[in-house]
Amino acid sequence: MSGILMMVIAIVVLGGAYLLYGRYLQNKWGIDPNAKTPAYEMEDGVDYVPADTNVVFGHQFASIAGAGPINGPIQAAIFGWLPVLLWILVGGVFFGAVQDFASMYASVKNKGRTIGYIIEEYIGKLGKKLFLLFCWLFCILVVAAFADVVAGTFNGFNADEAGKITKVVANGAVATTSMLFIIEAVGLGMFLKYTKFNKWVNTAVAIVLLVLAVALGLHFPVYLSLGVWHVIIFAYILVASVAPVWALLQPRDYLNSYLLIFMIVGAVIGVFVSNPSCNLKAFTSFNVDGQYMFPILFVTIACGAVSGFHSLVSSGTASKQIKNEKNMLPVSFGAMLMESMLAVIALIAVASFAKGEAAAQGLTTQPQIFAGAIANFLSVVGLPHSLVFTLINLAVSAFALTSLDSVARVGRLSFQEFFLDDDVDQDNMSPFLKVVTNKYFATIITLVLAYLLTKVGYAEIWPLFGSANQLLSVLALVACAVFLKKTKRQGFMLWGPMVFMMAVTFTALSMTIVKLSKAFMTTGLDVGNTLQLIFAVLLLILGVLVAIQGVKKLLEKTDDKKATA
Repeated sequence: MSGILMMVIAIVVLGGAYLLYGRYLQNKWGIDPNAKTPAYEMEDGVDYVPADTNVVFGHQFASIAGAGPINGPIQAAIFGWLPVLLWILVGGVFFGAVQDFASMYASVKNKGRTIGYIIEEYIGKLGKKLFLLFCWLFCILVVAAFADVVAGTFNGFNADEAGKITKVVANGAVATTSMLFIIEAVGLGMFLKYTKFNKWVNTAVAIVLLVLAVALGLHFPVYLSLGVWHVIIFAYILVASVAPVWALLQPRDYLNSYLLIFMIVGAVIGVFVSNPSCNLKAFTSFNVDGQYMFPILFVTIACGAVSGFHSLVSSGTASKQIKNEKNMLPVSFGAMLMESMLAVIALIAVASFAKGEAAAQGLTTQPQIFAGAIANFLSVVGLPHSLVFTLINLAVSAFALTSLDSVARVGRLSFQEFFLDDDVDQDNMSPFLKVVTNKYFATIITLVLAYLLTKVGYAEIWPLFGSANQLLSVLALVACAVFLKKTKRQGFMLWGPMVFMMAVTFTALSMTIVKLSKAFMTTGLDVGNTLQLIFAVLLLILGVLVAIQGVKKLLEKTDDKKATA
């Protein structure tokens, strides 16, 4: 199959899914364009801030994408292009987009509250406590993994086998541009908040700032070591997690969304003008070097198909910015399908290389393979290979850094919510509750643990991330299915994805625990694998307990007369 044919199939399937299935769900669940959304009812200038559709879409898309839709398909390509493509399209439409839309919908209908509160309302307090603990541990895992990824893309130095240190120009340029993005985002936030220009003027300003940052980054690269970047990134996350969303989160994601969309459009154009051949087999084997297609394929490709992390963004930050209920479909369902398109492009990118060709060109990591392929595509129209390669690396780092903004905030909110119940008098809390629910304390304890885990290294953390991420999708699907049932809405479209992902995640986590336990009993484990084992056991136990409680509520016959929310 050629790259063009694969791209056409993806465009037709994903575009058709939005027009048909997305609107079907919208009609089934009931959207009230005249309803006052939580963003207006509870506007606080920090988390609840109403924003235009394109701004919230930018936040949603930039936050959920991360490095996942690039890393996952390239890693899973060992099974062949056909299973990867099928899972991206089927998983993206009937699993991921449904989960993201349902999570945002349930949140907006419940005062913008997170999945944790929805579980408390419709499943029970114990379920909420267990879920929030699971969510907090998961966020620590994500922050640690993505912070190490970002620091790696910023690292200005490289050591060869002989120990010789050289400067990495591309990384230095990416670092400068990313730091400028942060500064520009604050200025753009002020501009958007205190001026009343239409969206076209705002878009023009954002694009000018984007081009300026890229140009300065290419001419003035910054060279700092990996350890220094770890400290700088965590300092940034600390500020981003507690700052009002209009001051940094919204404008930064707004800027990044244009960079990411330009990257996708450029990649699509590159595919059509170069029509790369597919050098991957359609299918290789169910067992590749000891890795079984079930469940490995379905936990490796999370972002791009279905990802539990998306539910945290949909219900944790984006839902608090929705201006009108009708905006939920393009923001949640639409952003997920855009991410699936990016995953298809990543598949085309890795398939364009013959066996061993990418490694021979010095492209060893997934982002490097992706950037190298897109640069090859666009060189056909005369664009400089080195320039395109640097810009694609910049976009990938922007994905990961933007996800850090959101997941750190979600981790902070999860920690705070764990200690807050509806019967807590927030004006007369005990000294202990005042401390643990303080946003600064909650942020610092989350980031300190993530920083310590970062020192273990991305390679040690990532294998567990996929399984934990997909288990989170199970819990989100269960919670949303119970919400739909309790509020007399149809939720049958969530049942199939929920059962399938249960089989995937429980199998994957159990395999990880068995493998690490055997190693522990025979040769012992290093610090990284020991932490993996502890996290795997805790996440599996918490996930199973929440899933059991949710399924019981889902299956029980009830005379609940609760009115539709």
